[in-house]
Amino acid sequence: MVDVPQLVAQAREGRPRAVARLISLVEGASPQLREVMAALAPLTGGAYVVGLTGSPGVGKSTSTSALVTAYRRAGKRVGVLAVDPSSPFSGGALLGDRVRMSDHASDPGVYIRSMATRGHLGGLAWAAPQAIRVLDAAGCDVVIVETVGVGQSEVEIASQADTSVVLLAPGMGDGIQAAKAGILEIGDVYVVNKADRDGADATARELNHMLGLGEARGPGDWRPPIVKTVAARGEGVDEVVEALEKHRAWMEEHGVLAERRVRRAATEVETIAVTALRERIGDLHGDQRLGSLAGRIVAGELDPYRAADELVAGLTSS
Repeated sequence: MVDVPQLVAQAREGRPRAVARLISLVEGASPQLREVMAALAPLTGGAYVVGLTGSPGVGKSTSTSALVTAYRRAGKRVGVLAVDPSSPFSGGALLGDRVRMSDHASDPGVYIRSMATRGHLGGLAWAAPQAIRVLDAAGCDVVIVETVGVGQSEVEIASQADTSVVLLAPGMGDGIQAAKAGILEIGDVYVVNKADRDGADATARELNHMLGLGEARGPGDWRPPIVKTVAARGEGVDEVVEALEKHRAWMEEHGVLAERRVRRAATEVETIAVTALRERIGDLHGDQRLGSLAGRIVAGELDPYRAADELVAGLTSS
């Protein structure tokens, strides 16, 4: 058994091993997870969560590293959750793209963690919301969530972040892909990376045109900016940070930030509740109640919907 209060206290002091242990408890769905979340609850709410998404090859890891550098220059503590299709391990990923963030490995003001999607659609590990909470409670001013590029399901990042950044690159058909994936609806800031390549201006123009065809915006509504960067050289990164800070200020002024965080918490509660119900239903296979209901359906005595209602009623009352 882990001494949770001591572990949380150590994480608050910025000890990487304590933070790593807490996230491991989250990923492993430890029996002590409820105790961990209860201890972290009063310590959260200070971190600004930035989601970074885009198709494979646009430079997400390089852009993440560049953003970390910019925030560290401003004296902010930064946490990075890099969600991979591989098993979680430190310092690397399926294609080794975490190597690009190795410059920050020895910086005590930066915590980088790879997490596996474990087959979860949406590009985010199921444990990501609680892992974000761990980094928040550990004193990170900014938490960057970088997701795998998995097409249409990338839109899930919008439900986890305060601000969503969508990366594109010239010559990759990203404009069309973005429209297909629906990410034009979730981006708060758009970044055309690798802007030193031919076609960067055309990509930015196409993106601006697509945004103009989107939903009508009122005078006070947020219009997502388009920033061109060469993340590998650090060019344009300060402009991205400036756009992020402007969006944060706009959200705070209009009450949008609080709304997003309430919606995020509601989604998390719903996910936990549904997961718990699924586990209880899974335990029923071979149980007499489920078999009896199935038999009545086959006999024509009961329809599947009424059977499901009876099953849910039995689960919630037991």
